[in-house]
Amino acid sequence: MTAIEYHAIGVIHTPHKEPQGTPIQPPAARDIPGTVEVWPEYAPGLTDLDGFSHIMLIYHFHLARAPSMKVRPFLDERTHGVFATRAPARPNAIGISVVRLSSVQGNVLQVLDVDIVDGTPLLDIKPYVREFDARSNCRVGWLEEGITALSQVRDDARFAQSAGRDERLGDER
Repeated sequence: MTAIEYHAIGVIHTPHKEPQGTPIQPPAARDIPGTVEVWPEYAPGLTDLDGFSHIMLIYHFHLARAPSMKVRPFLDERTHGVFATRAPARPNAIGISVVRLSSVQGNVLQVLDVDIVDGTPLLDIKPYVREFDARSNCRVGWLEEGITALSQVRDDARFAQSAGRDERLGDER
């Protein structure tokens, strides 16, 4: 296996102090504010970012439990392969959220629609570009049945490091 090493370029600050209770996707976190603090040496990379309405935050799921190839995601009662989900308990604990960018003030970004736990290490930022990133006629697989529940579902800590074992699910949490 080839080793790949990444370093945080900043930290994400949010009102979500722990995984439990955190919205599970940005549309379920509508209008929840947060800040993205970019380390000063990377601040020149923020030049011209303020022209974008949305950005993709790429981050490390620092509180995720060990990876599992089969998981029971938040929007279904059935188990699925981890790569057919957005569960944080993955071989590489990398998360992506598309958030609204309110402002850029020096090395600090003000953002909205934050579904990320406070203190999450930031790996990268990319501008969201509708013409590059949005696709029409998408299929959403097993999510088709449960996607309407998105606004009500919150993290129940099933993927957090300290969640322990849940006998009801028959999986390590």
